[in-house]
Amino acid sequence: MLTSKTPVGILGATGIVGQRFIQLLEMHPWFEVAWLAASERSAGLPCSKAATWRLKTPIPERVAQMTVSPADPATAPKIIFAALDSKVAQELEPKFAEAGCAVISNSSAFRMQADVPLVIPEVNPTHLTLIDKQAWRKKSGGFLVTNSNCSAMGLVLALAPLQQKFGIEKVFVVTMQAVSGAGYPGVASLDILGNVIPFISNEEEKLEIEPRKMLGSVNGTGAVLADLIVSAQCNRVAVEDGHTESVSVKLKKPASKEEIIEAWTSFRGLAQEKRLPSAPDQPIFYDPTPDRPQPRLDVERGAGMSTSIGRLRPCPLLDWKFTLLSHNTVRGAAGAALLNAELLYAQGYLGKHE
Repeated sequence: MLTSKTPVGILGATGIVGQRFIQLLEMHPWFEVAWLAASERSAGLPCSKAATWRLKTPIPERVAQMTVSPADPATAPKIIFAALDSKVAQELEPKFAEAGCAVISNSSAFRMQADVPLVIPEVNPTHLTLIDKQAWRKKSGGFLVTNSNCSAMGLVLALAPLQQKFGIEKVFVVTMQAVSGAGYPGVASLDILGNVIPFISNEEEKLEIEPRKMLGSVNGTGAVLADLIVSAQCNRVAVEDGHTESVSVKLKKPASKEEIIEAWTSFRGLAQEKRLPSAPDQPIFYDPTPDRPQPRLDVERGAGMSTSIGRLRPCPLLDWKFTLLSHNTVRGAAGAALLNAELLYAQGYLGKHE
């Protein structure tokens, strides 16, 4: 039994992902928000005045009254959730790690650094061993762990069971990404309403490389990328929450439709084995209905932590094609980092877990 909750801080607490951290941590059994930090213009203000709350649930009253601190590790707890722009993260996250903090980041700034784990607990928990190779860890005990890009999250969850059972040679993916993925205020309404924007800066590059790290391995020096090819085209669409992706795969070994569906529906990982608080019972849900998944109907499956898949059928170009949906600000952002923190806690990286 836990005798008390562990204090955590949120860097970038006033943004959309920071707000999602606040929401998800409000009733968390292990962690409690004890410190908030944001830009200099927010420091010194109560959170309710520093942040314009954008989520559908109200801001927790206790957090609303908390004063936003400067982004200084000297005043911070030792566990930090980071929801920062990549340029800001590049400067701040190492400072917190060097000061002895465990930084669980949603930023892209260090995802592809060889000694930084890029982790989905169901897929590659062994990559957490990279923590011990980090200079920060050796110097102060601090470290940095990241979760993936929001569009890579659902894709890798869908690919992992196929990689494990059949092997994957090639992936072609076209995304239809929600406007919430652009943060607030996001995309101007006159640009997105009645429109599709076929470009999201750096998104295709992330989607083509990050899955290879997560589906790869680790050795004595760092991460080893998986031997597969990913080709991505990314589009912004007028959907509030939920990234939809049309995927084609070429497998290394033949597989029937029934075998693929079984691989998905039976897939479980360390997050489920350890019954981590934020882990969905079923990380992948296959829906045989011909017109699913849909963001409006399916994005909240598993409290936003499950990936929904449908429309599996033969692909005349590769082997098989299907459609997937994942919640971009829950499983693709704050929820992913929180699940990583839970795994770190359960494995003793964040102090004693009784």
